[in-house]
Amino acid sequence: MIELPIIQKNIPATAGKRPDWLRVKLPYGETFREVRHIIDDHSLHTVCESARCPNMGECWGAGTATFMILGNVCTRACSFCAVATGRPTELDIEEPQRVAQAVQLMRIKHAVITSVNRDELADGGAGIWAATIRAIHETSPGVTMETLIPDFKSKWDALYLVTQEQPDVISHNMETVKRLYRKVRPQARYERSLEQIQRTHETGIRTKSGIMLGLGETPEEVYEIMEDLVNHNCEVLTLGQYLQPTHMHLPVAEFIHPEVFQHYQEKGLEIGFQYVESGPLVRSSYHSERHLRPN
Repeated sequence: MIELPIIQKNIPATAGKRPDWLRVKLPYGETFREVRHIIDDHSLHTVCESARCPNMGECWGAGTATFMILGNVCTRACSFCAVATGRPTELDIEEPQRVAQAVQLMRIKHAVITSVNRDELADGGAGIWAATIRAIHETSPGVTMETLIPDFKSKWDALYLVTQEQPDVISHNMETVKRLYRKVRPQARYERSLEQIQRTHETGIRTKSGIMLGLGETPEEVYEIMEDLVNHNCEVLTLGQYLQPTHMHLPVAEFIHPEVFQHYQEKGLEIGFQYVESGPLVRSSYHSERHLRPN
């Protein structure tokens, strides 16, 4: 176990440029271009692009992508997120079939789906969520699936529309520690997200969540959220470095050293998570095929 003083290896964001461990390769390659064409041809959105994921080149080069349904305009204005904020103008009822076709064309074995928040809809978009999962199951019956869903503002009937379609994993990100919630996720509620994870677990589906580091949280607060998640039956946890998408978003407080991420991984497993993916460039869907429940 790495002792807590290793935290001192973190680098304040005010120190200047990003540290070497946050450098990534530019996207390239034939498979990357094929994925690009499929996404464009089917008028689909990916969180890889909208959230400016640093792993896009690696994942697309391997033939995988995280599809983002319900459009690319979110009704919430989280201060960390690069996805556009506003009032969506339409609901595309043909989107589930297009996503399913893209999954089939890409010949992928594990699909990852996420979405924007659609708080203006009575069901929060759960109907489209259910239709998308169902369409993928019908067109690619052997494909496993992870769904990264919003909180539906405690409309539990909407949650159960998703759970009844039986994706392999349902993820719901906490994003940050309790103290920073109002600052980072002003329209979300810490306890509501924990309750959603607990309710998902009660349906028998594997549960997962993710948090960002580098927003000013303390190690003790990271341990606290880990404990809260395990106590609400979250089985899988991802931890990654927050990176400021534009100057309009929250600044990075510090760059977390890779050894600190390793420490949190060990601590998470000790607390009771079944699987912990932890590293500076880790994002929710990174290596998601590893997060399936063991046979």
